[in-house]
Amino acid sequence: MIIGITGVFGSGKTAAARLFAEHGYLHVNADEIGHAILNKEPVKGRVINEFGKSILTNSQIDRKKLKNIVFNKPKELAKLNKIIHPAIISEIKSAICRNKNKKIIVDGALIIEAGCLDLFDKLVAVKISKKEQMKRALAKNKYTKQEIKNIISSQLPQKEKLKYADIVVDNSGSLSNTKKQVEKIIKGLK
Repeated sequence: MIIGITGVFGSGKTAAARLFAEHGYLHVNADEIGHAILNKEPVKGRVINEFGKSILTNSQIDRKKLKNIVFNKPKELAKLNKIIHPAIISEIKSAICRNKNKKIIVDGALIIEAGCLDLFDKLVAVKISKKEQMKRALAKNKYTKQEIKNIISSQLPQKEKLKYADIVVDNSGSLSNTKKQVEKIIKGLK
């Protein structure tokens, strides 16, 4: 069984995916794949050609510099996504092929936006209240409130993501509550 798990920024989709992994699912994280391929050819060269050498630090793409460009300009983000999404999807497909007899959970914020729903037997959407989303995102101390708002506005709204879901997990409460929901889902999938 191949499950996609998605949600808006700060929804806790990775935490929920890790709960699936505790039950024997191979966890494939699209963000980690994206970070890894950003400094590998041909993606690296295409990103540098598009955004210039000012995004480099020590000959490597500096994600913070790149983020400052793309999350403030939707057209620039679309250009970046056009470069990296096919490479990420290709890596996800490879991981699925290498592990075709296993249970797999693919964790990605942009599964719907990237147009790869056909890879999955089921799509789980993780939802969260706006207040809790902002609280958790700020607690990571990686982004300012404005950066978080920019990232959120660059994604498909939660209400729209939920329309695509076969299953919804509400992660507005405690981790133990989310764990109970995941366990119930896994029992239902057997």
